[in-house]
Amino acid sequence: MHYTKVKGLLSTSNGMNIYRGCTHGCIYCDSRSKCYHIDHEFTDMEVKENAPELLEEALKKKRNKCMIGTGSMSDPYAPIEKNIGYTRKCLEIIDKYHFGVTLQTKSSLVLKDLDVLKRINSHSKVIIQMTLTTYDEDLCKILEPNVSTTKERFETLKKLNEEGIETVVWISPILPFINDTEENIRGLLDYCIKAKVYGIIYFGAGVTLREGDREYFYKKLDEHFPSLKEKYIRKYGNSYEVLSDNDSFLSKIVKEEGIKAGIVINNDQIFSHLRQYPKKDSQLTLF
Repeated sequence: MHYTKVKGLLSTSNGMNIYRGCTHGCIYCDSRSKCYHIDHEFTDMEVKENAPELLEEALKKKRNKCMIGTGSMSDPYAPIEKNIGYTRKCLEIIDKYHFGVTLQTKSSLVLKDLDVLKRINSHSKVIIQMTLTTYDEDLCKILEPNVSTTKERFETLKKLNEEGIETVVWISPILPFINDTEENIRGLLDYCIKAKVYGIIYFGAGVTLREGDREYFYKKLDEHFPSLKEKYIRKYGNSYEVLSDNDSFLSKIVKEEGIKAGIVINNDQIFSHLRQYPKKDSQLTLF
């Protein structure tokens, strides 16, 4: 872990990453791609030490309330968050200025901040997004070795729902020849239904591989799935988009079962919902 000072934090779309790099060890991680120009060891977490100050400065100047997003590139609940609490500091600032928040994480550590998340939700909106990749716990420990298991994430989703916090699940990535099975998809859908998620973001059965990401993925295939790397190379070459032969079949299951359960499946509708800031205070005055 190392600290750095940055000049800005919020993007033009009101997203932020408090950390850079990751220690989750997911074998398919797109954030390892060279195009993101992480110029330090990926597992040496970079902490933006002035992130809370920059966030407060930015929110003070905003004339209109909005949703603040975090976690698109680096999980806000990496293990170091337990000790340094930068995500919590930023959430407290978001609460202070009555903005909303949506964050992406694979960690049950998010529950440590349930108190501040509930405060934000009382005046604005909170949506927690979690990725579920495989229903098989043993396979999960190979694909995502240093993070909450799928079952732990499911229990986290259930707890958030019980506390009135809305959730969205990314079923991703579905890796050809590894977890692109009907059994896996139905198992993950069952978790989503039981956890009463608002929506499921699903881009099909496949994965994206770029320079930096591809090499690490292939290294892990050699380590855990002998001869599978050669199968990928023969079938996909250096393609960016790697689609499973089961894509159409599995996508149909996600759509049909999700709609049947009352879960929003339309990606555009979900992304619109994530961006939409509800003016709860003004709504209450109408009654």
